Amino acid sequence: MVLLQLRDINREFISGEQRVRVLKQINLTIDAGEFVAIVGASGSGKSTLMNLLGCLDKASSGDYLVVGKSISQLDSDALAQLRGEHFGFIFQRYHLLSELSALGNTEIPAIYAGKSHAERRERASALLTRLGLGERLHYRPGQLSGGQQQRVSIARALINGGEVILADEPTGALDSHSGEEVMSILRDLHQQGHTVVIVTHDMQVAHHADRIIEIHDGEITGDTRNTPATARTRLPSPPPATPHPWRALRDRLSEAFKMAMVSMLSQRLRTFLTMLGIIIGIASVVSVVALGKGSQQQILQDISAMGTSTLDVFPGEDFGDMRSARIQTLRASDADALAQQPYVHSVTPTISNNVTLKYRNQALNVAVNGVGEQFFAVRGYRLIQGMAFTRASVDTLAQEGVIDDNTRKKLFPHGENPIGQVLMLGNLPVRIVGVATRQTSFGRDNNLNIWVPYTTAMTRMIGKSWLSGITVRIKDNVDLGIAEQGVTKLLTQRHGSKDFFIMNTDSIREAIESTTNTMTLLVAAIALISLLVGGIGVMNIMLVSVTERTREIGVRMAVGARASDIMQQFLIEAVLVCLTGGIIGVLLALLPGLLLAQSDSSFSMIYSPASIIAAFVCSSLIGIVFGFFPARRAARMDPIHALERE
Repeated sequence: MVLLQLRDINREFISGEQRVRVLKQINLTIDAGEFVAIVGASGSGKSTLMNLLGCLDKASSGDYLVVGKSISQLDSDALAQLRGEHFGFIFQRYHLLSELSALGNTEIPAIYAGKSHAERRERASALLTRLGLGERLHYRPGQLSGGQQQRVSIARALINGGEVILADEPTGALDSHSGEEVMSILRDLHQQGHTVVIVTHDMQVAHHADRIIEIHDGEITGDTRNTPATARTRLPSPPPATPHPWRALRDRLSEAFKMAMVSMLSQRLRTFLTMLGIIIGIASVVSVVALGKGSQQQILQDISAMGTSTLDVFPGEDFGDMRSARIQTLRASDADALAQQPYVHSVTPTISNNVTLKYRNQALNVAVNGVGEQFFAVRGYRLIQGMAFTRASVDTLAQEGVIDDNTRKKLFPHGENPIGQVLMLGNLPVRIVGVATRQTSFGRDNNLNIWVPYTTAMTRMIGKSWLSGITVRIKDNVDLGIAEQGVTKLLTQRHGSKDFFIMNTDSIREAIESTTNTMTLLVAAIALISLLVGGIGVMNIMLVSVTERTREIGVRMAVGARASDIMQQFLIEAVLVCLTGGIIGVLLALLPGLLLAQSDSSFSMIYSPASIIAAFVCSSLIGIVFGFFPARRAARMDPIHALERE
């Protein structure tokens, strides 16, 4: 039965500007079960002929039929499937993957054929045991002799059935004893019904075959038989693998993942250096976002403590209005009316004046602020000594005052207790009842302030019945814009016209939020540059890896790997490098936050789950984007050139 048939096959290669014709009008028929030796000197074209027979190469012209079907129109994936189903390759240099055991090397074609793990493991073990390697199943190629390595390659050739065994100089790298053992195995395979084709320049090896085909300068010059031709039937094919699509995909991905891990671990230093750009980039992005969020929260807490959810009501149309001094409609009753509104947290009237403060032999120019008893809650002050004046103090025009910490330091530089001391504010004696300071402040505040009940300031000091302004603190769950509309409506109704303006201090919060967000995005964008650089590093190293593993790629293609399988393997490796770098980067970014949490610092870094997820997504995309070109380059390799690469 005709198994392989070549009709008028020509194979040409481009060498510089010349076209070299390696095979010329080859017509050859190989029947099922034959043992054929192709012999010729180096450069005669015998290896090219074997590559054409094994579907590793395509003819420039002519037709090649496998089991009566032409392969001329098959694409690379269909050819890979054909190699996996019909052919088994035995190479002169064994072409075993050094990182895998004998068992792992033998299983590779079965993985691409879609056989289950149990099935391929059982068959690989049986083949290796039959070939005398039962005690060396888990040995790596470096732990095996040349003859043992060649036996592993024979087991690999048989794992999917190996209807046609193609052996390229199978004894070329072996000593005479090992060579005889390999030829004995090939004769046994022939006796079992396998079609065996060997390529050799050694006539002694060729005489083991039943048929010798001589080739010279690309032409068949002889075709002789050592034994009479006998009719043979095709070797019964093993049951075709009918893998579940998801299981086959899982097995392929598992193999790709395993090889990616093996490659990474075998080049630890290079892998780490490749990751370094990703690690720095991811750590920078996550840290910058956490610092930005932490800074923003800290600032917002500080300004909330300052009472910035407030509305300041002033007479006139706006700051600088020349008529504002003549407007006398802001009254204490307005503050009382505002205090009754459901959206108001607290209210304080304000009236200010600068006076000369005298205490013993000291005289200071200070700002006297007439305020309500809720002023300290509205503006975010806290009492560090004594107490604030009360509503009773306001109602009775009490001559009591609260000084700020700056004034205390000026008047009592040696730490004397100021509570109960009497100051002269102009001609008005005022007793100190407390010392207040802001819960937080931006920058350095050198002002000297003293606060007295606004009724005391209006009646006993200034002699005015109207206010300089009213400050309203809005409840936290109320929108400041809506509250501003309510205050405007109420005061307009009370005054009969809008003779005031309102400063919404929430604009400070909005400005700070906007600024911190912008700065965080800016610095994060700069940090992303390091991710880009890291991605370029990944691409460069993957290109180097593809170059170093060219022969591995050729071996995998020869035993049935499709272009998509090769691409998956290198893409997974690139993504693994980036994801591992991303994990290390995130852990590094979390470290300063943990240290801050253990310290006494009030500042904390706030890590955003979204930023961490984005970091992982980003690192994965970098692996895919920058790993795609090297992976595609690997997938597009010609298996012949890949196998011949040193």
